Amino acid sequence: MKISPHHFLYHELFVVCSLLAVACGVETKPVAVDSGSVAAEPGVADTPVAPTQPATTQPTTVEAKTPVPTSATETQRPVADAPRPLTDEELTAGWISLFDGETLFGWQPRTDANWRVEAGAIVVDDGTKGLLTTTTRFADYVLKIEFRSAVGTNSGIFLHTPATPKDPASDCYELNIADSTNAFPTGSLVKRAKAEGNFDSQDWQSYEVTVAGDQIVVVLDGKQVLEYKDPKPLQRSMIGLQLNEGKVEFRNIKLRPTGLNAAFNGKDLTGWTEYPEMASKFTVSSEGTLDVRDGKGQLETKQSYGNFVLQLQCMTKAKHLNSGIFFRCIPGDVMMGYECQIQNGFNNGDRRQPMDCGTGGIFRRQNARLVAADDLTWFHQTLIADGSHFAAWVNGYQVSDWVDERKPHENPRKGLRIEPGTIMIQGHDPTTDISFRDIKVVELPHAAQP
Repeated sequence: MKISPHHFLYHELFVVCSLLAVACGVETKPVAVDSGSVAAEPGVADTPVAPTQPATTQPTTVEAKTPVPTSATETQRPVADAPRPLTDEELTAGWISLFDGETLFGWQPRTDANWRVEAGAIVVDDGTKGLLTTTTRFADYVLKIEFRSAVGTNSGIFLHTPATPKDPASDCYELNIADSTNAFPTGSLVKRAKAEGNFDSQDWQSYEVTVAGDQIVVVLDGKQVLEYKDPKPLQRSMIGLQLNEGKVEFRNIKLRPTGLNAAFNGKDLTGWTEYPEMASKFTVSSEGTLDVRDGKGQLETKQSYGNFVLQLQCMTKAKHLNSGIFFRCIPGDVMMGYECQIQNGFNNGDRRQPMDCGTGGIFRRQNARLVAADDLTWFHQTLIADGSHFAAWVNGYQVSDWVDERKPHENPRKGLRIEPGTIMIQGHDPTTDISFRDIKVVELPHAAQP
């Protein structure tokens, strides 16, 4: 969107008034200013931008809602440095972090239990038995997680689970954490397959679990202890941590979605629709990058996607450049879709104050809770769209978690669209100079049905 001088004047006046108010002891709240990537079309009643905390209402198609972050400083402590929960090698391989080490962002307690964060771990030891689940549903993946359990603890990690599972023999996979005297000790899938061996320990242990279609492979502390094939495989659902008996702790929770296919071949624009009548120029460099200059304009996939995982790398080649990944777009129209923002600017030296929604935010719907990427360097972005639920990670750090509760509409700018649509890369304005590479996507299978 072209920003007028009046916009900047308004901003400066607001800053001055805010400083005066603070000096006088008056609490101020920011007023939303539409500095969006694309101007709103006439007749569109945009909902207010959500705060950086995730939605707390029950979604239409996902059994998930996220609580207010457990750390009281989540929205107060200035953050100058970008979080780096994963190594460069992990990011290149497609890993994302499911736990930021400080809050329960992206998780939802399903019972009244004392889930909390202590010393970089998720901890529980009291309350009503049940799960803490991810708000996002996953299909095929590799999951890494460390856990520590006290003697006598009975807990577990639930895979492809509903919020309240009824029977681990049919509606989920319960990867147990229990003493060797249990009928299904640590390493086992409850009511499905028993791991042989004594793996009792009060030290930190690690699981690496591969879930691929009807196959589940369990590696415990570097050793494969179980391989299971489900004759009636579950396809897609949440991951859950269990309170059953005793104290249990979890940390370093990482996931790598699998099965993604290249959407950009690094050679030409096969599979994409160009719009030469628009100002943006999309070219492929000799290094295999997709370069975008000038704007506005768009590059559109020929294929449509409904529920999907998208991963890519991006570099903005100047400060505060603006772009976006539009998805579930009306094919052939001008960026009529949801937008996962690309904009790495932030205010007052605090990454919790995105300049314009923030990279990974869902534009005009929910700002990124933290700007996790920098201009002039490559960063990694993951977007998962599942029904009315959308979540994004930047450099492995989850920055958004939003549920669209609007009434259904063909145009995502006007309401909820769950029908498949195209993916578009945006050329924002004449200053656009951005590169993309390693663009991969996979359409998700139908969700698990208990």
